[in-house]
Amino acid sequence: MGNLRSVSKALESLGAKVHVTSDPRIVEKSPKVVLPGVGAFAAAMRELQSRDLIGCIRQAVASGKPYLGICLGLQLLFDSGEEGKIKSSDPNTPGLSILPGMTREFPRSALKVPHMGWNQVHLCQPQCPLLSGIAEGSFFYFVHSFYADPQDRSVIALETGYGVPFAAMVWRDNLFATQFHPEKSQAIGLKLLENFVKL
Repeated sequence: MGNLRSVSKALESLGAKVHVTSDPRIVEKSPKVVLPGVGAFAAAMRELQSRDLIGCIRQAVASGKPYLGICLGLQLLFDSGEEGKIKSSDPNTPGLSILPGMTREFPRSALKVPHMGWNQVHLCQPQCPLLSGIAEGSFFYFVHSFYADPQDRSVIALETGYGVPFAAMVWRDNLFATQFHPEKSQAIGLKLLENFVKL
């Protein structure tokens, strides 16, 4: 669903050995897992289900191996997403339910959607291993129409805002996920990816 090549090339440039796969057996054997994504929440969940990847993603996180979600790969971590609803009364699409919370739509009446461009971030958890060498007020590149709203605010590692404050990055133990695109965020994004490669 989207940015597989740009993410894999960025990781390879940092010395990582990358295997792009939809085979659950390979995911289970991998020492680290990256779930990048650009696209719709419901379509992505259908793809993961059809490829039998939901269980192995949950197991990868539970096993303690480093996991990095990017953009949609962050949003899918939560219980549900508003994307795809036609009426407000329609049910949300179920997500991976790895973190409690939901993915919400930016208020279209007040904002130009999608949110696209460079945003400055606030360090909420500077001790996060992926934020080593990344300063308060750094800028990252965002492209999205929905944002994660964690129920447990303590998982927010970076925060920014677009009409509303939202989680730019979440972190819990071995689980890392960014709403921004580190592979499109120039040197500062590569620094974050380098930190993940070195874990």
